[in-house]
Parts: sequence; C-alpha cells; structure tokens
Amino acid sequence: MRPRTLDEFVGQLHLLGTGKPLRDAIEQGRVLSMIFWGPPGTGKTTLARLVAQYTDRYFAPFSAVTEGVPRVREIVAEAEGRLQREGRGTILFVDEIHRFNRAQQDAFLPHVEAGTITLIGATTENPSFALTGALLSRTRVFVLEPLSAEDLNGLLRRALADPERGLGTRALRATDEALAFLAEHADGDARRALTALEAAADAVGDGGEIDRAAAQDALQRRVAHYDNAGEEHFNMLSAYHKSLRGSDPNGALYWMARMIEGGEDPLVMFRRAIAMASEDVGLADPEALKLAIAAREAYRMLGPPEGYLALSQMTIYLATAPKSNRSYMALEAALDAARETPAEPVPLHIRNAPTKLMKELGYHEGYQYAHAVPEAYIPQEYLPERLRGQTFYEPGSFGFEREIAKRLAWWAELKARTTAPPSSPGDAERSPEEAP
Repeated sequence: MRPRTLDEFVGQLHLLGTGKPLRDAIEQGRVLSMIFWGPPGTGKTTLARLVAQYTDRYFAPFSAVTEGVPRVREIVAEAEGRLQREGRGTILFVDEIHRFNRAQQDAFLPHVEAGTITLIGATTENPSFALTGALLSRTRVFVLEPLSAEDLNGLLRRALADPERGLGTRALRATDEALAFLAEHADGDARRALTALEAAADAVGDGGEIDRAAAQDALQRRVAHYDNAGEEHFNMLSAYHKSLRGSDPNGALYWMARMIEGGEDPLVMFRRAIAMASEDVGLADPEALKLAIAAREAYRMLGPPEGYLALSQMTIYLATAPKSNRSYMALEAALDAARETPAEPVPLHIRNAPTKLMKELGYHEGYQYAHAVPEAYIPQEYLPERLRGQTFYEPGSFGFEREIAKRLAWWAELKARTTAPPSSPGDAERSPEEAP
C-alpha cells in the first residue's frame, strides 16, 4: 500500500499540501539534500522514494543499522559513473542515519558538496542531538508528524478495497467500530495500522467480518512511545516536572505512568522529584523534601509494582503542595554575591579563636552568644562589611513560608527596638512567649 504518487500520500499536509515549498520543490525537480525527522510509520521512506521518482533520480537505499562506510563508498562510486554515463543523479537514502557516529556522518559531506549524491536521511531522533553540525548545515530538516486517526481510517478503508495491492480480493467486511479502534490505537503509525489490519484479516479468513474484538486481538498490547535514552526521555521528564510545578496532579500522574509503561527506571523520576521538592516547593512545605526522599527509599525497599504506590503518593503530594522558589532564588542571589565578592574577609567578631594569638588579634571579640538572652536572638552583623544590609532570601506568601515571614518580621522588630534610642517608660516589649 506504499503510495505511488504525492496525491496518494496520506498526512503531512504541512509539507505536501498544495503550494507548500517541499511539494513544489519535488514536483519541479529541484530538491537538495534533506533530513526527514519523525516517528515510525509516518512515511519517511515513502517520501524519499517519491522524491527520486518525481526528480528522475536513481534511488539507492542504505541502512545505517546493517551497513557501513565501505558501502557508502560503493554507492558514491556508482553514482559518479551514473552521472558521467547517463547524466542522471542519485538519491542516497540513509535510513536510521542517527545510528552513524560523527566520523561516519562526515563521510557524506564531500560527496554532498560535490553534487555526486543528493542525501536524504531518515531519523526518529532529534537531529539537533543525533546529527553533526556540519551535516545539518548542508541539509534541510523536515519534520513529519504522527498520522491522525482520520488519516489512518481512510488508509485502512483504502487497503480493504484495493484488489491489486491491498485486501480487496478477499471479500472482507469491517465494522466502523473496528476500523476506528485500529486507527486510534495505532498511535499515528500507518505501518502498525496496516499490519494489524492484515493480522485481523488472516484471523477472520476470506469473506469474514472484522469486528472490534478481532481488531483488538490483532493489535495486541499498545506499546508506550518512549525512548529512555533519547529526546523523548527528556521531554517526558520535563512534562512530569512542569506538571508538578504547575500543581496539576493529573498531568503529573499521566506522565509518570507513561514513563513507567515505557520502561523508565523509577529512580530517574525520584531524582527529578527530589530536585523539584527543593526548587519549586521549597520552604512553602518543608515536608515535601522529606516525603520525596522517604518515597524513594520505600521504592528501593519494595520494588515494583508495590513501590509504584510510593511514587504515586509522592507525585500527588508534590503536585498539590504550596509552591515557592524563594529558596532557589536565594541560592542564586547568594552565589552571585559570592562570585562578585570572592575576597571579603570574615568579620572579626564571628571568627573562630582557638589560639592566644588569634584572641590577641581580635578574633571572636565582641561576639554575642544568642542563647544568653531569653529570645535566643541578639542583633549583630554576620555579613562582610561590603554586603551589610543585603537580602538574599525573602519568604513567599504561601504555606510554611508565611510562618518564616512572621519570624523574620519579629526579629527585625526586636533588632529595631534594641538598636533604637531609649524609649519612654510606658513602652513595653513583648516577651519571648509572644514570638512567632
């Protein structure tokens, strides 16, 4: 059922719709080297073949999985001879081009620049990470999207009716529900949809009817789209983290489950969640970090599947916790100050003085022991002189940070009273019991 013309090609209208630059270039025969990036079953190989067909170039398929640079040299030599004898160009189609290492990818460069071949690479990996900058600068990247359920439904109906390349000679019938199920559960993959349809046809036999049960048996279990070593790994971790930060437990649970189903190590999610507990919840809920660490230890003790309960509990708690990034901002501000003032001396009164010489030099002199007063607070300076009065941490207005704000305000009030001129006899100070 591979499309034989651009009009038969299903989906990718953003690239191949009427008037789109790629379609115009193909129909006018002026294509240059390019990379097709998209998930499986979206037409990368088919589109490369159509490019060769429409531009009257020889199509030389090559797999980066099973072949190597020596085969590339053979194809290039054949392309040079073909160009000299026939004046006909060659399209070198490299499937899974991301499997080539940097040196192997560079082997294409001189031949692309010389015009000996037109390179079309297909990849399911993000070219920004999988391909070299030199190769990317000499090619144009086109992104293919998963096919819609509507596109796949039409493709399945076409396969049922086509007597030449499809199943049209087998007198099969299929319910609308069965076709809709296959189209929806193929997850945008035309190859998977057609394979399942063929399996269902074999199961019911010629003249049979494919119902939902037959379609479900043919498709078997849906496999989660996930690559725990590639871009999708980081995309889903990012989605999980942002759902937690955005206080959406449903989104966080979904991406958590997607990663579990995709085979991700849950400890990766625990690491991200523990970081999030400090970065995005912080002191708005000091229990968040404790719970995240406890949940990780619970998972290590229990293992799957019982350990997933701890992961789920932690996910819900973090998503619904009050949020504050003030600890994170305080860290950044303090680091900036430390970089800008890397040589500021420690004030003498808070230096350690373990020797007689240090004491004679004034180390520790004037230091006031906080616990010498009932409030356990004596105003004194702890920052270097150059940084006096600078504030790195300002509590937020949610959760436990409201209590921290009260404490800071009380200390500031106590400091103001302690350093202010003597007050009238009628002024009364609050006792330590009145402190926040």
